[in-house]
Amino acid sequence: MSKKILVVDPEKCTGCRQCEIVCSVKHCGISNPARSPIQVIKRENEDLNIPVCCQHCIDAPCISVCPREAITRDDRLNRVSVNRGLCISCRRCVAVCPFGAVDFDEITRMIVKCNLCGGDPECVHFCEAQAIEYVEDFKAQHQQKRQAAQRMIVAMRS
Repeated sequence: MSKKILVVDPEKCTGCRQCEIVCSVKHCGISNPARSPIQVIKRENEDLNIPVCCQHCIDAPCISVCPREAITRDDRLNRVSVNRGLCISCRRCVAVCPFGAVDFDEITRMIVKCNLCGGDPECVHFCEAQAIEYVEDFKAQHQQKRQAAQRMIVAMRS
């Protein structure tokens, strides 16, 4: 069985923040983008919006730094999950995430990170610009190679 990954294309993102809204409703029960596991970062000078969420790293630093082993990898869904029953909210995972994708919810006093909605991410369904996709990992690699080749062609012609 091939594995799926969440792929974000900042060039397609319009900054509508719909992904944050549906994610917060799904996971918190309220429309509050600040509490969403996915956050859209806007780069003002470049008119660029970048949806940031957990990349479910193969060698996830959050797993190795957790003192309670509350963060584990689910190989079946190719995701990194937090067991809230074991988590002591020490925030070490927040500090080591290379993407800034692990957060701390001050209201619930718990760690917040993408869990891929059990293998059917809501953000993907509601992203009208299709800036967020949940695709087979080999397809994502192929897309990245194609994009890199296109950038090289443009650079060589300049």
